[in-house]
Amino acid sequence: MSDILALDGTAIAHEVRRQRISAAVVTDASLGRITALNESLNCFTSVFSRNAMKDADAVDQNIARNLDPGPLAGVPFAVKNLFDVKGETTLAGSKILRDLPAASQDATVIARLKSAGAILVGTNNMDEFAYGFTTQNAHYGPTHNPHDLERSAGGSSGGSAAAVAAGIVPFSLGSDTNGSIRVPAGFCGVFGLKPTLGRLSRTGVYPFVHALDHVGLFARSVRDLALVYDLMQGPDPEDQFCLQRPVERALPTLSHPIAGWRVGMLDGWFHAGATPEVLEATVKVASALGTYRTVTLSGVAEARAAAFCLTAASGGAFHLKNLLTRPQDFDPATRDRLFAGALLPGAVIDRTHRIRGAFKNQLRTIFQNYDVLIAPVAPSTAPRLDQTTLQLGDREVPLRPNIGIYTQPLSFIGLPIVSVPVNLPSGLPIGVQIIAAAWREETALRVAAELEQVGVAKVRTPASAWANREMRSDC
Repeated sequence: MSDILALDGTAIAHEVRRQRISAAVVTDASLGRITALNESLNCFTSVFSRNAMKDADAVDQNIARNLDPGPLAGVPFAVKNLFDVKGETTLAGSKILRDLPAASQDATVIARLKSAGAILVGTNNMDEFAYGFTTQNAHYGPTHNPHDLERSAGGSSGGSAAAVAAGIVPFSLGSDTNGSIRVPAGFCGVFGLKPTLGRLSRTGVYPFVHALDHVGLFARSVRDLALVYDLMQGPDPEDQFCLQRPVERALPTLSHPIAGWRVGMLDGWFHAGATPEVLEATVKVASALGTYRTVTLSGVAEARAAAFCLTAASGGAFHLKNLLTRPQDFDPATRDRLFAGALLPGAVIDRTHRIRGAFKNQLRTIFQNYDVLIAPVAPSTAPRLDQTTLQLGDREVPLRPNIGIYTQPLSFIGLPIVSVPVNLPSGLPIGVQIIAAAWREETALRVAAELEQVGVAKVRTPASAWANREMRSDC
């Protein structure tokens, strides 16, 4: 049949379960695409060819024996290289961790996906220790955007987003502390989900900022986002931060109508400095949902500053021993910020928690009057890899710390958010955030599904000549 990897994961599993194609053939196609594309993209750091084919054969054998192969039967996926993979050393984008023992078991969310029949094919490139927005890694090189190889894939989960955008895997896992799922999703033009803080288990996921780290994913369709998210849900006795909330399935709600929903478009801070095409994409999303009103949040600058301080201080404290004994082994861009964070006084950190509580209360009140809020993911499309500054209105500011200007205040309070890809004639994808109240992932996913259905949100195949040449593949 024609290119199986052009389908989303749900459709691939459907074909495999009905024996129209084997899991082995699908997995081999994914591995072949890694071979063809990774030299150009640099989105994979490890590839598990032997284990992947072994797992695919097991899926095919279960089907031949009339055993249930799982809802993700034969669907290849990849993970950011801060997730534990049994038998592999977890790198978290670093050099320092290379000599540590291999993981003794898979991260909880990986184990759950494997038990559902999904096939892990490799780990993805990232910013060192997840501290960055560009996936320009001093140890493993930059990940290139599939839509323009001279541009950033975003970060810190850039390798995971690029792998999905390039059609190598239908979905991949990432993490989001300050925007590390939403920024790559927006730049690479795929769907991204950052659930509520504490919704998904972080057991076996290398930490960055305990108070802010979210596990999430990228996909080429909203139904894949919902399905994979549902399969990863559930309490984890190994993760006390994964709250003991009832599992609330999102996938069955996607077809429910959303007419009459109350939509607010964040303005003020969330529009300042945005390029015209970013604002156009944001209004396009809000308008497609019917009547909307603009909403202005107060204290956003303070919330973002507090998130910066909490991130740096927590990361600096966690890595302090290696900072003092092995500073030369860090990516310089990571090391200097961690050092600075380690020097922050305790009074600053106390202040961040007070700001966080006040900002969270403000949003809780706003969501009494709105079902979803809309905001851009980033102030521009994907920047060039050699770009060091960003134009925010009439201000030229450093690029790396300001790419997450619209994502960081929202992750600070742990809200569930879906990044949807919007395509304008300008060419490069633009990400727009669909923000819901805490624990209402299904609301954000339902809105994203509506936008996908009407064609406003859509993943498109990269138009680059290299992609068209190298991505041809028949199964």
